[in-house]
Amino acid sequence: MDIWWKNAASHLNSTMKPFEEIVKFIAEAVGADKLNAFRPSAASEKRVAILLAKQKEGTLRPKERDELQTFVQLDHVMSLAKARAKVRGRLSVS
Repeated sequence: MDIWWKNAASHLNSTMKPFEEIVKFIAEAVGADKLNAFRPSAASEKRVAILLAKQKEGTLRPKERDELQTFVQLDHVMSLAKARAKVRGRLSVS
């Protein structure tokens, strides 16, 4: 394995660790049922739709890009937490 790959893998591991801890906490604290029931508000969904349309049109401002990126990251966290809670539920039942 070359040195570049080792450095890249090390950086990825160090940045993912806190992220994974947050996902684990959410999954364990909230549980699969509540996570699966969660839906963003209509206002949040509308805002994301507006931001996505602006992105597609090429009119997204830097602050809006940051806002959209935050929504994307939060959606990713919730997806991972849902999956982790689902797997955890299956493992604890078996």
